[in-house]
Amino acid sequence: MVGISGASGAPIALRLLRYLHEAKLPTSLAVSTGGKRVLQEEADLDVASLAQLCDHFYSDDDLAAPIASGSQPSRGMVVVPCSANTVARLALGLTDTLICRAVHVHLKERRPVIIVPRETPLPTLMLRHLTTLSELGVIVLIASPAYYLRPRTMDETTDFLVGKILDHLAIPHDLYRPWRSERP
Repeated sequence: MVGISGASGAPIALRLLRYLHEAKLPTSLAVSTGGKRVLQEEADLDVASLAQLCDHFYSDDDLAAPIASGSQPSRGMVVVPCSANTVARLALGLTDTLICRAVHVHLKERRPVIIVPRETPLPTLMLRHLTTLSELGVIVLIASPAYYLRPRTMDETTDFLVGKILDHLAIPHDLYRPWRSERP
């Protein structure tokens, strides 16, 4: 399950969805209203184009979607990018959107949840919310580049971030070179 909320970072979500699609892994997607705007602004994409990379696409206001239930099997959930608003809603246990409800379901079912906040600097209240989520078992993966890789392009930086997401979902990949591994 992938949720896209209204924070900067649409290329990360797009690369993740492309990788999952190419790997033929079943994927469900929900995009918030803000996420739709960011996709258009940062990647010139509309939701219909993005939905072609997924097996199932749901509106963020469809609280009756199958992914809103714990009976729907899932390897895990990623919210990328994850806006400050979504972080707050998740930390407070609000489930009035499909993305938030699906995260809640993953937490109650003890399934992996990864959020990728895109905010800098991080305000104190957001840090508190992130701490709450971390204490609940959510993996908080800040979109920070790995300079040891000496990235030359934004695509290399994006691949590293997507690789880190895949690592936490136990999905094999070759998107980045691990620390101290031999250079090609």
